[in-house]
Amino acid sequence: MDLGVMVEGQEGVSWDLWRRFVIAVEDFGFESLWRSDHLFSLAGSRTQDALDAYVAFALTAEITERVRFGPLVSPVTFRNPAVLARMSAQLDVLSNGRFTAGVGAGWNVPEHAAFGISFPSTKERMDRLEESICVMKALWSDGPATFDGHCYQPREAECYPKPIQRPLPVMVGGVGEKRTLRIVARLADEWNSFGVNVDDYRRKREVLEKHCIELSRDPNEIVHSQMSGFIIGKDDKGIRRHLENIGRKLPSDAVVGSMKGDPDMVLKKARGRGWLVGTPLEVVEELRRREEAGISRLMLQHHANDDFEVLELIAREVLPNL
Repeated sequence: MDLGVMVEGQEGVSWDLWRRFVIAVEDFGFESLWRSDHLFSLAGSRTQDALDAYVAFALTAEITERVRFGPLVSPVTFRNPAVLARMSAQLDVLSNGRFTAGVGAGWNVPEHAAFGISFPSTKERMDRLEESICVMKALWSDGPATFDGHCYQPREAECYPKPIQRPLPVMVGGVGEKRTLRIVARLADEWNSFGVNVDDYRRKREVLEKHCIELSRDPNEIVHSQMSGFIIGKDDKGIRRHLENIGRKLPSDAVVGSMKGDPDMVLKKARGRGWLVGTPLEVVEELRRREEAGISRLMLQHHANDDFEVLELIAREVLPNL
C-alpha cells in the first residue's frame, strides 16, 4: 500500500509551516502529499491563515522531486473547469508529471455564501462535477476543446502546455452510490472514500463495480484510495498525547464529533468511523486489512499539522512494514 499525508491547509498553516511540512513528507519517504481546498477555516477562527491550494501546489512542485501531490479535493463550484484544467496541466508540467487532479461536488455552504459563490442543488452540483471532468479531459487532449453541456460550453478552448501525464489522472472524492460512484465508474482514474470503515467500503466497492459493468468499464482500471483520520503513538500515553494535539487544532470533527471529551470514548468513536487508532503495529495491521479489501493508497489526514514527531514515528515504524 502507498501511504500519503493530507493536511487541512486552511487551518492556520503559514507559508513557513507549509514549506517545512512539504519537505518533511518528501524526506520521510511518504508516497504522496495532499491538501484540502477551502477558503477559510472550518474548525476555528476565519481570521487564521488559509493558504490557497494551487499556490501551495506550485511551491510543492518547486521544492520536491519525488512525491505525488494534489487536492483532496477541489469543489468544482469554486472554479470554471476550463481554467482548472489549465492550472492542473501546468502544475503537472512544473512537477514533471506528479500531479493528480482531485475534484468533488462541493459541500460547505458558509464558504460559498461568504465569497458570493452560488451553491446550487445537489443535482446541479453533481451535473457540474460530471461535466467539469469532461471539460478538463477535453482540454488536456490534442487540439482545441469544444463541449456542449448543460452547465459549461467552452468553445475551441486551448490548454498549453499540455500535461506531462497522458492522461493526467482525475480523482473523484465521495461515497454517494447513485451519482458519485457512477461518475467515478464513467470518468475517474481514482476513487477516494472517506468516513467509512472497511465493511462500508466493501459495500461501496460492490456498488461501484456494478456501475462499471453497466458502463462497460473494467473496474480494475480505477485506483481505490481512502483518506483517514489517525491517532497514533508508541504506547497508550503516546496515543493520548497525539489525541490532545489533535484536539488543540481540531476541537470538533465532522465525522467523530468532539475531540475533547473522554479520551476512551473519543478513541472508540474514531475507530468506529474509520480512523486509524493505535500503536504503529496496530496501524500496520489495519492498513494491511484495508489493502486486502482493495484500497491501494491511503492518505493520513494530519489534523495536528505542526506535529512532526508523529510523522517521524510513522516513517520509522509504519512505512517500512507496509
